[in-house]
Amino acid sequence: MDFGVGYFATHDALGPGEVAALVEQRGQESIFFAEHTHIPAERRTPYDGGGELPRKYLHTYDLMVTMTAAALATSRLRIGSGICLVVEHDPIVLAKQVASIDHLSGGRVELGVGAGWNREEMENHGTDPRTRMALMQERVEAMQQIWTEDEASYHGEFVDFERIWSWPKPAQQPFPPVLVGGMGPTVEQRVLAYADGWFPNHLPDDSVIPRWTALRDGADRPLTLSVLSVPADPRVLEQYAEAGARRVVHWLPSYPAGPLERALDAWEQAIAELHGE
Repeated sequence: MDFGVGYFATHDALGPGEVAALVEQRGQESIFFAEHTHIPAERRTPYDGGGELPRKYLHTYDLMVTMTAAALATSRLRIGSGICLVVEHDPIVLAKQVASIDHLSGGRVELGVGAGWNREEMENHGTDPRTRMALMQERVEAMQQIWTEDEASYHGEFVDFERIWSWPKPAQQPFPPVLVGGMGPTVEQRVLAYADGWFPNHLPDDSVIPRWTALRDGADRPLTLSVLSVPADPRVLEQYAEAGARRVVHWLPSYPAGPLERALDAWEQAIAELHGE
């Protein structure tokens, strides 16, 4: 099992390239960046974490710019989205961006995808929240066509184009791993339909592991489990290791270097305790 970190890259915290270089130097396997294109000033949708929406949600850099900065500052680290809100992107443009970063990084991109929780945010992009899951599937499938076909076509209810050329193709074959985020009641269907793995948030009720076991055992192909929001607790790490998780990811705070490094120290201490050190 590998270990990574998540980060809201904001303009007033340690920059994405600096954080990526730091966690690579410290031996982490991956870094995943959050995305919000904007936050509507008047929100009806409650924050799914409960309470007030944290300030960092309003101040993130653009996801693709952030991932590019991290890729160029590192040589081994896996660079991921945690998660990319696909329903807020044009799929042809997003396919080009992801393929470009994967090509420039030498094949180090992990594409975590989701439809999001903030209904006003997605509505501002012209997305109907009621059909966002179907829209996300079509956009991901369309990108997979663009990544793998010299002349790509896709015909769906929401995405439709005929015979396009788009290079570069991703360095990874056939394309970067697609990891579906979320804990909704139908997320397993989305993983099975078009993804390489599941990317849920850790929940204290331990519901991830039994759902993962059922998903893995019922799949007709190998799938991976990566878990976001994992606490710096060796007991939790041990549970995921025993369940066969591919990686676990711990959020670092959007702070300057000092507080961020102390949080990284705590994460590393939990990993060391898992290994009996």
